[in-house]
Amino acid sequence: MTTAFSKAPQRGFFGHPRALANLFGTELWERFSFYGMQAILAFYLYYSVTDGGLGLPKATAAGIVGAYGGLAYLASVGGAWVADRLLGAERTVFFGALFIMLGHVVLAVVPGLTGVAIGLVLVILGTGGLKSNVTALVGTLYEEGDARRDAGFSLFYMGINIGGTLGPIVTGYLRDEWGFHVGFGAAAVGMALGLAQYWINRRNLGDQASVVPNPLTGAARVRSFSIIAAVVVVLVLLVVLGVIRPDNLAKIVTWTVLAVSVAYFVVILTSKKITPVERSRVYAFIPLFIISFGFWSLFQQQFTVLPIFADTRVDLDGLGFHITPEAFNSVEPAAVIVLAPLFALLWTKLRERQPGTPVKFALGVIGMGIAFLLMVAVVQAGSGKVVNPLFLILVLIVFALAEMCLSPVGLSVSTKLAPKAFQAQMVALFFLSLAAGSSTAGELASYYSADNEPAYFGILGGAAIVLGLILIGLRPLLKKLMRGVD
Repeated sequence: MTTAFSKAPQRGFFGHPRALANLFGTELWERFSFYGMQAILAFYLYYSVTDGGLGLPKATAAGIVGAYGGLAYLASVGGAWVADRLLGAERTVFFGALFIMLGHVVLAVVPGLTGVAIGLVLVILGTGGLKSNVTALVGTLYEEGDARRDAGFSLFYMGINIGGTLGPIVTGYLRDEWGFHVGFGAAAVGMALGLAQYWINRRNLGDQASVVPNPLTGAARVRSFSIIAAVVVVLVLLVVLGVIRPDNLAKIVTWTVLAVSVAYFVVILTSKKITPVERSRVYAFIPLFIISFGFWSLFQQQFTVLPIFADTRVDLDGLGFHITPEAFNSVEPAAVIVLAPLFALLWTKLRERQPGTPVKFALGVIGMGIAFLLMVAVVQAGSGKVVNPLFLILVLIVFALAEMCLSPVGLSVSTKLAPKAFQAQMVALFFLSLAAGSSTAGELASYYSADNEPAYFGILGGAAIVLGLILIGLRPLLKKLMRGVD
């Protein structure tokens, strides 16, 4: 199949194909809406009705936010399947963006838990369709061996963090001035801009973007839709019967994701399609998966526990002007924008002397442990709502440093260790570690309260550091199992 870029490399966007600008903008606006809505969601759920919220318990609100994040990343696995078997990446991204926009519209105009349920389901489905496939589309813009590929993904990653930085600031300000539904409306407008831009420029994506690599036909299509319909019916029944409730949603999502992950590992390891070397590498990925799960369980608390902390314990006028608690969600992606080029330069300078993947993973989870131990010092800074905002900003910068050690190499190592017959499934496993970590971040929030802050942050921080040290101790075994992959 010939793409629009197969004859001559185009240089319309900082020396890259013009279509990269389209995907850069689409992902920027998607992250603007995703993080902008997520920044105000917990407050909407637990603020009192008189303050414009729904009045849920804080633990339940944090659990819903964590479960939402987990389901959004879990849905990305399904979105990749839809693109591969039904629609192709280009159309899946379009419908994903459309669903996201509609979900934010529902949150903006439909009050109560009904609006939350319908809106979040639409956003989850849309994120699943867009998130993994828009990244795949970036890869189709470059011929094999094109030296611009890594730089193109770096530009794309910058768009993600620009959107993640701007979204919480804008929605937080609008929520503070005019209420939650205006903030949700801003997220809808952001996604509408991304959708319009994507639709107008979609022809620049090339022919390959529309290809369905492995289309479903005949009985396979009927069987697949029957299974999907059965799953939907079961989920609806569980909700109606009260088995799935807002207060246990995070726990159910966590165990579901972990069960799916175990099933993935079993299917891959027992397959006759993989060689002994490939099987050894899959075994090496298991401890990395566990470390990644632990990392994201702490990292994603910037959307569950830390917003509650910022709202109830931080002096929001402590810098001489008023800031909203949502603004703290912009600190970490803003730090990543600054740190990502520095880390890329560091690894390039070190070359063969740079730490291997297991050590980078260990540094990431140890970094999160240090961040949580710093929170112990922060909570000792005073009682009541007197914590200086700079302390929390410092902690979130440590979050970013930890992310730079683990997140960029996570997807890379999943492809390096993947058997040829299971490339997509290994990438899906990395996303599943993120999904499980996100929902666990919501579940852990039920153990947090202002009365036990030192113990809460201290225990989790210490556990993360122990995990990292264990992984460092396993480095000789992992090196052997990875069979030449570093």
